[in-house]
Amino acid sequence: MTVKNSVDEIQKRIDLGQINRTLTFLSVLVRPALFIGVQGLMVILFIALKYETPALAVTSWWTVYGTLVDFGCLLTIFLLLRKERIRIIDLLSFDKSKIGWDLLIGLGIIIIVFPLAVFTGYQIGSSSVYGSLHPVLPPGNPMTRTLPVWAAVYSKMFWWIISASTEELIYQGYALPRLQVFFGRKWPAILWVGFGWALQHSFLPFINLKYAIYAFLLFFPLTIALQLIYLRVKRLFPLIIGHWGMDCISVIFMISGS
Repeated sequence: MTVKNSVDEIQKRIDLGQINRTLTFLSVLVRPALFIGVQGLMVILFIALKYETPALAVTSWWTVYGTLVDFGCLLTIFLLLRKERIRIIDLLSFDKSKIGWDLLIGLGIIIIVFPLAVFTGYQIGSSSVYGSLHPVLPPGNPMTRTLPVWAAVYSKMFWWIISASTEELIYQGYALPRLQVFFGRKWPAILWVGFGWALQHSFLPFINLKYAIYAFLLFFPLTIALQLIYLRVKRLFPLIIGHWGMDCISVIFMISGS
């Protein structure tokens, strides 16, 4: 972590009343709340546009309207940090002298941590929710989607850059180190951040309650693993690199243009 985002500096700002306990706890829920809210607005828009099945049609578009969620999250971080008198860039912990290590850590996340964690979550979610390791997922699930060419291009070229960076900033750059200070221990902070982070995936998109629980369990192990790596390396940039790779790979294989 950079000096301004270190435990000692955060504790100083808490003592000065610059960091609000309640808002910090709620910060992990901002992203899932925005996703469900924006999806609801998109359904209303699709109804107005005379789509035959608007609630189903909108499930393909979360990598497009998700950028609105990212902007909402970045605005939230900006407003919270303004009271602390620090900047978003202070959360990045970028160190030019360690760029080689950051790239190596990011690569390790992509080729080792990502598949292992998702495989673990898949087994837990599939067996406990659907009672099978080969579940039939409901229509609208994000595994295969078709979008207009312009939306597919946007999703594959730009969405993942903004989305992955924003996720890491709000959950790990902002929430995790501050909650660690408030709790006085790491694991309660890790579990609460992991809850909010995995809950976000329940609404990517929201299809029904059963699928939402499955998606939560699918991604919960990954959110824990990423936090443990961050707490170990104490820099956010390698996590952003790894997250870029995870999201880029996912969106390339899950979306086709029409």
